[in-house]
Amino acid sequence: MNAPWPVVLADGPTALRPIRLRDHRAWREVNQRNREWLRPWEATIPPPLPGQFPPRRPTYRQMVRHLRSEAQAGRMLPFVVEHEGRLVGQLTVAGITWGSMCSGHVGYWIDRSVAGRGVMPTAVALATDHCFHTVGLHRVEVCIRPENAPSRRVVEKLGFREEGLRPRYLHIDGAWRDHMVFALTAEEVSEGLLTRWHRVSPQTQQK
Repeated sequence: MNAPWPVVLADGPTALRPIRLRDHRAWREVNQRNREWLRPWEATIPPPLPGQFPPRRPTYRQMVRHLRSEAQAGRMLPFVVEHEGRLVGQLTVAGITWGSMCSGHVGYWIDRSVAGRGVMPTAVALATDHCFHTVGLHRVEVCIRPENAPSRRVVEKLGFREEGLRPRYLHIDGAWRDHMVFALTAEEVSEGLLTRWHRVSPQTQQK
């Protein structure tokens, strides 16, 4: 039986693996090159209350150490996305909750140069199947700003169920933003989400 973490997941040229400190240079290059494209969808920190010091964004090293700590505690699965051996994005399963819920939520971003080529749907399918069949979660959800058409296309291609709107759900690009909720439960994809994606993806049908 596969271990829940750390783990490497792959399908063809697309792979997920744990984020590493030595990824800094490649991660920064991709992130900075896509800065304007990613900015409207990136989480920001709300302004402080009167008398409080303004919070500082963590360094890359601090971010990775926090992600590792959360992963070791079983609350998170922090991956980078690779395509043809090159780092092209990030995918994190966060907010993992056990007990009577057994749920987590997926967030992701990708290099614009490979967007629309099936990389992120494959990555989300790999992560979701791992969550259901190895980690033992029952539900996976993705929350997306209504205006984020490329991200919405990812979950629509995979058949995530739209559940509704969460008003002012997350602080994104400097303000509290509404998010649409998309979700799947393990029973809805008993065949495996990657298997479903292979059946409908144009990339698979062209092989």
